[in-house]
Amino acid sequence: MEDEGENSNGVLVLETFFDCTTQEAADAVNDILTSRLHQFEHTALTEVPALAAEKGLTPAQAAAIAAYTKGLQDWQSGGHEWHLRSSRYMNQGAVPASPWQHLTGPGTSAADVGALLAAAAAERLRAYSHVPFQQVGPSLLPDFHMPYEVELNPHLDAARPRLAAWMHGTGMLSEGVWDEDRLAASDLVLCAAGLDPDAGPGELDLSAQWLAWGTYADDYYPRCFGTRRDLAGARLATARLSACMPLAGEPVPVPATGMERGLTDLWARTTAGMSPEDRLALRQSVDRMTESWLWEMSNELQHRIPDPVDYLEMRRSTFGSDLTLSLARRGHGPAIPAEVYRSGPVRSLENAAIDYGMLVNDVFSYQKEIQYEGELHNAVLVVQNFFGVDYPTALHVVHDLMTQRMQQFEHVVASELPVVYDDFELPAEAREAVDAYVRDLQNWMAGILNWHRRVDRYKADHLARRAHGFVPDRPPLAPSLPVA
Repeated sequence: MEDEGENSNGVLVLETFFDCTTQEAADAVNDILTSRLHQFEHTALTEVPALAAEKGLTPAQAAAIAAYTKGLQDWQSGGHEWHLRSSRYMNQGAVPASPWQHLTGPGTSAADVGALLAAAAAERLRAYSHVPFQQVGPSLLPDFHMPYEVELNPHLDAARPRLAAWMHGTGMLSEGVWDEDRLAASDLVLCAAGLDPDAGPGELDLSAQWLAWGTYADDYYPRCFGTRRDLAGARLATARLSACMPLAGEPVPVPATGMERGLTDLWARTTAGMSPEDRLALRQSVDRMTESWLWEMSNELQHRIPDPVDYLEMRRSTFGSDLTLSLARRGHGPAIPAEVYRSGPVRSLENAAIDYGMLVNDVFSYQKEIQYEGELHNAVLVVQNFFGVDYPTALHVVHDLMTQRMQQFEHVVASELPVVYDDFELPAEAREAVDAYVRDLQNWMAGILNWHRRVDRYKADHLARRAHGFVPDRPPLAPSLPVA
């Protein structure tokens, strides 16, 4: 790497982020590699056999998967052996271990992080030993780096009662998960108004309803299935939700829950006039989100906190990022060629925006999730667990990661998108469409942060009030779903 002047290297990334020595960064990468290997073993031995049984695979098919798994094991061990024996990468004078001291870089700003990078064996034990429902106090909020001004849709106030009426009409306020107080505390119209400040009344309603449906469903899974440890019921619910989104006129199951009624209505109105390709992309984005909630539930049942790589990869799905991007792209039509969306700079731009938004959520929701819900899926907790540090230290790491994701977004806009325009020889119309898409992403990040700052959903007094019995009319949880 040094000889070639390369800067895309995991050791260099951690060395720069934590401002530590090369050996210390290498040790950290080794801890991550070890954790990933543990994840591979866990998946191969527990999750894959269960999936094969669930899908009803034949013995021959199960054997083929086992052979493929063995091939992946051989690939890993063979690559490891080659790197050890080959002279291509040999470094003279390597140090076997390091005490991890004097870390002062951006990833550890304003924090004492001498114990930040601990041994992987200790991390593996911690991953299964977290004590839920710990008293953590109000979420600590850092000084967020936000270079874009939030602009709110002028139809905001008029849209709030329309969203409440729609939620009542679907039945999502009568299943014991949400009530009007919880809906008001979430104020998803405010979120939609920041994400799409130029939308007309109908478009704003649709955007707010999608946000309300997704937030409600995200609350519904742990409440209705997690408390009963009913992974089978959650899988059935996920399959039924997918069936509520027909691609070519397939029959839709009769809705059994408010969640299904809401999705059936949203799908019909959103996809009217949509091309088959866009319809498929939208359905796949919803499927990825709901299926990722099964991953969360599986971890909850095993009492397992994921490692940082596993978490960040899956968090983009659990946060509904694909759904958000699918809906955002819909407004720009064919003016932006598909190959531009697939280009590295645009994907980097989208991922930076998504990561910023989902980490904002984790910072604000820390008390709600850790203290009141016993949740394991929060970036701050993941950093605490993996590195063995306290809450303030982990928050500093997450905050610095957020800041650098925003700076990456700004860098792509300023330096990489002009090159994309030239490389693809985009006409003026396409360049204007990409610029408008960038503004959509900027509005999305600014709107997400503004929403978290203003709503009661994550505030300490609201959480305490709900926890001490304020639920006006708590009906029973939704009944078990019929088999489709």
